Amino acid sequence: MNAAARTPNPWPTMPADQHEAVRRRAEEIYIRNGRVPGRDLENWAQAEQEIARESSQARRTAIIVKVNGTEYIGEYNPALSDGYLPGEFGPGASVPVRFHGDKMLVKRPNGKILETTIVKKIG
Repeated sequence: MNAAARTPNPWPTMPADQHEAVRRRAEEIYIRNGRVPGRDLENWAQAEQEIARESSQARRTAIIVKVNGTEYIGEYNPALSDGYLPGEFGPGASVPVRFHGDKMLVKRPNGKILETTIVKKIG
C-alpha cells in the first residue's frame, strides 16, 4: 500500500510508569548522597522534580501517513529507528506502508522499515 507521509513537530511525553521512575530516582539519590537515613521525603521530592524536568524535555517523534483519505499518526523511538531522520520523505511522497495491529510499518527510501505505533487515526 502506498501513502503520503509528513513529519509533525514532536510532542512532550511523560514516562509510562512515573511512580516507578520516581522511586528508582529517589533510590539513586539516596545512594549518591551517602545513604543518609531519614531523608526519604527530601529524596522523593528531589526525584519528582528531576523526573518532571526531564519529562518536560523528553520528546516523542511521529510520522503522519495518509491512506485513502485517512491520516495515521505513528510514533517511533528515534533511538530505535535505525537512523531514520525526519524529512526522508518529501511532503506528499508516495510511501510503501503496511499495518499490523497497532503498528504501522513504513518502508524508507533505503529499503529499511520504520516501525511506528499508531496513536491516532483521523478521517
